[in-house]
Amino acid sequence: MGTAIQKITLIFSVLITSTISPLASANKLVKCSTGEILVGQKQVGTASYYAENCSQTWQGQSMQMDFSYSQNIPEWAFKRAATHFLKKNINGYNDSSALHQITQLYRPVKKGDLYRLSYIHSSKTLILSLNQQVLGRIQDDHAQQYFNIWLGKVPFSAKLKQQLLN
Repeated sequence: MGTAIQKITLIFSVLITSTISPLASANKLVKCSTGEILVGQKQVGTASYYAENCSQTWQGQSMQMDFSYSQNIPEWAFKRAATHFLKKNINGYNDSSALHQITQLYRPVKKGDLYRLSYIHSSKTLILSLNQQVLGRIQDDHAQQYFNIWLGKVPFSAKLKQQLLN
């Protein structure tokens, strides 16, 4: 009986480890900064930026952004804004892009909801989660470019970009 329990414990441990191993690099991330998400003059939430090294550029390293909302926002608003800023920041972005797959995963949020966008550099994987539930992921050489929405040359908010990267 003791051996059976040990085997079950070992199998369970292996399953847990294999399930979370893609996110293991996220454990190395440190919180770099936080900024307000403003729509017009109204604050609708806060964004936090995490990276392996806050003093390096965000490109070429694992990173994460958390978006905590204080207002209800419909999914169409996320999809429209994401598409608009991806087109502004990425040459050749279109509906057949792998990045578009992430945009299509957005859901409406209520006050208190948290979106998390994680990028694992070693596997070129982008993961979108809502309230700690993975909505989907893509593995693509250009996956990190999705962060251009907030950190690109034409960001959602220049003030938010400055708050996150300074």
